[in-house]
Amino acid sequence: MKFLIHVTCGPDNPTKAALAFLVAKTATDEGHTVALFLAGDAVTLLKDSELDKVVGLGTGKLRDHYDAIVKAGGKFYLSGMSSKARGLSDAEIAGKPAEFAMPTVLVRLATDSDKMFTY
Repeated sequence: MKFLIHVTCGPDNPTKAALAFLVAKTATDEGHTVALFLAGDAVTLLKDSELDKVVGLGTGKLRDHYDAIVKAGGKFYLSGMSSKARGLSDAEIAGKPAEFAMPTVLVRLATDSDKMFTY
């Protein structure tokens, strides 16, 4: 199955943010294809500083979940408009399986997915 995880909460809600990544990790652990679309404050979660410090209460470490998602071939899409508004640059996602994307990509991912979760 193909899963789309749409994340809009950022580091200010570490439990919910880590939960989104945990669900994505769990889906990849079970052999599913996963894409995450980060929008709003969630785009900042892919900064190394946030990956290393965000820990959810009962939902684990964001870095651990991210590393497992990447290892399993998961892909990240960051809202281009949200990223620009928050000053994210190409340098901050360099070397990561991530790209900036417009809302049309979110719509395409949603229509191509079997299941969608929103956090």
